[in-house]
Amino acid sequence: DSGDSVSELREWRPAIYRKCTDTLWLLLFCLFWAGLMFISGYAVVAGAAERLVLGYDSFGNICGRKNTPVEGANLSGLDMTNKKYVFFLNSCSLEIQSLKVSSLSLCVSSCPQQQLNSLEDLQSFARNNGSFLCVYNLNVSSYTLNPKLCPTLPVPPSKSFPLFNRCVPQNPECYSKYASFLIRMVNEMDVFHRILSGILAGRDTVIGLSVLALAFSLILVLAFRFIQTLFIHTLIALVVFGLLFVSGVLWWLHYDYRNDPSTELETEKENVKFLLGYAIFSTITTVVLLSLIFVLRKRLPFSVQLFQIVGKIIGRIPFLLFQPLWTFLILIVFWVFWVAVLLSLGTAGTAQSTSGGQVEYRALSGICYMAWYHFVGLVWTSEFILACQQMVIAGAVVTYYFNRNKNNPPPHPLLSSISVLFCYHLGTAVKGSFLITILRIPRIVLLYLYHILNQKKNAKDLFNCCFCWVCFQKSCLRYFNQHAYTTTAINGTNFCTSAKDAVSILARNSAKLASISCFGDFLLFLGKVFVVCFTVFGGLMAFNYHRELQAWVVPLLLVGFFAYLMSHSFLSVFEVTADAMFLCFAIDMETNDGTSEKPYFMDQELLTFVSQSNKLTEGRKHRNTRPFQDNEDGTELQPM
Repeated sequence: DSGDSVSELREWRPAIYRKCTDTLWLLLFCLFWAGLMFISGYAVVAGAAERLVLGYDSFGNICGRKNTPVEGANLSGLDMTNKKYVFFLNSCSLEIQSLKVSSLSLCVSSCPQQQLNSLEDLQSFARNNGSFLCVYNLNVSSYTLNPKLCPTLPVPPSKSFPLFNRCVPQNPECYSKYASFLIRMVNEMDVFHRILSGILAGRDTVIGLSVLALAFSLILVLAFRFIQTLFIHTLIALVVFGLLFVSGVLWWLHYDYRNDPSTELETEKENVKFLLGYAIFSTITTVVLLSLIFVLRKRLPFSVQLFQIVGKIIGRIPFLLFQPLWTFLILIVFWVFWVAVLLSLGTAGTAQSTSGGQVEYRALSGICYMAWYHFVGLVWTSEFILACQQMVIAGAVVTYYFNRNKNNPPPHPLLSSISVLFCYHLGTAVKGSFLITILRIPRIVLLYLYHILNQKKNAKDLFNCCFCWVCFQKSCLRYFNQHAYTTTAINGTNFCTSAKDAVSILARNSAKLASISCFGDFLLFLGKVFVVCFTVFGGLMAFNYHRELQAWVVPLLLVGFFAYLMSHSFLSVFEVTADAMFLCFAIDMETNDGTSEKPYFMDQELLTFVSQSNKLTEGRKHRNTRPFQDNEDGTELQPM
């Protein structure tokens, strides 16, 4: 048949002479990144992310930093390094129209702690505290009652707002008016800018949680390297505890937010909605995983044996354990770059002076399309970096496996695999990662349509089915991509040819390999769930103390996404090693017969493990088909 003819055409040995594969896809990726660099340059020139958090005055000066002058605005371009707070001249009667504040705003070094009733009080406050509450070009001795130059008297006592660095009046009447103004101000901001504000405000927490996820991932990698049965039971117990605890905390936070009478801001209402979604998703995930753990509990000894064999391969190539570090560093650099460009893109606008010498920022057209292009760049590039890691690990495992002397592996297999990837097969990694990206984009579109049509029950059910189908397709494609990369590392063929050959081999050996790798992959997935659970729990505790004006649930989702990518990046060493080893095993069984003319490349330990696992599976099938029958010798069939 066609599968046999494919096997005859392929020698299935690591190719010595190679050629570049999928070069057109590599060229397309370079052109795509040229577009990303154009957007990045445009965002840096036109954007100013600090305006979201630091605030700015009516003359275009960002508080807390040096500024560049705006043409036509004489009071722009001032050094505001020591003036970190925004002060409104008429804070007791603020109004907003189309995101434009009616009162004049200034950058001041400190907010007035006591009420100022006269011009003498204003002048005394300026001389004693160095904080000038009138326009910048007005001398202290020239303070006036003109509301366009100095604040309206009396000036209520105020304190700096902890998030946006605003001077908030403490007088009860003024405070209520100021709070209602803030509610209108934040609610008129679009979701995109509210999310950017939440990310910027919680940037220290996000960085700290990312470091925590990195620590958990490193601990799990070392634990899986020296795995024992006790560790498996401990990991499962921690995952179960983490899932139950995180689900309970999410439901408690949702109840607390929903019954909080002070929930008025749109961001707080969004937090309630997101918390409900997280709680439902976490509960469903907990139930599914607990059911799978109960069903697969009897295969624990084989999972320990599997990871010991994989650990033996990694022990022969010890630098495989450090390989995810450079992947992680590259991902971190790229994510920081991506977030910085996103923040700049979200604040891109042209500063234009008005007739009174003030400055307005007007949004630029086409920003939405650039943001979508930028988001596709995030998904595609992240998947490409992970695909390169998979190809490097697979190439090193292939070099080790197809070596007769297992005690003396080839020198520097990891460096050799990296050089082969960069010299010949970058285009294959680009094509495989693009296919994953293509399946991610429809899922995002479905989520957007689901948000629009969330009031129609039939539409919600339809989108749920489509969403699950797209997720299933992505998981299957990711699995076949990995085997295609391994086949490319062996034969040096392009992506499509490698995928076809890998599917042909796997189809003929699925009965032998599926049951073996199933629980190993499940245990690695539990490790990723462990990292995500405890990182998200830390985020819940950290973000819950900063509720005001923060869409903190979205940064929490970002933290969970980063935690999963980190754990996947590190634990994929074992996953890719096991998958590559089993594909090499299937190829070895098809191309060799164990005789002196065609000896196996595998060692006896791997052959014994696969044989015992298959006998256990066949024994269970036999008992299921003949539950009331014994063997001919009157004894029950026992697993070996």
